[in-house]
Amino acid sequence: MILERTNSEILVRLPSYVDLSELQDMLDYLKYKELTALSKAKEADVEALSASVNKSAWKKIKAKRNL
Repeated sequence: MILERTNSEILVRLPSYVDLSELQDMLDYLKYKELTALSKAKEADVEALSASVNKSAWKKIKAKRNL
């Protein structure tokens, strides 16, 4: 593995035999860290938004399937 820092990014080079599914999980986590790095949201705010989105999604699913 080679790790390199440039002025604008960090490069990671891995051999081709590395498991892609595990690598994708790691990249998803790093994307999350990138997107939330400058966030000023509080955990309680995120939880409230998540609950609201989940409630709305389930309401739409129930209506669509006549549940």
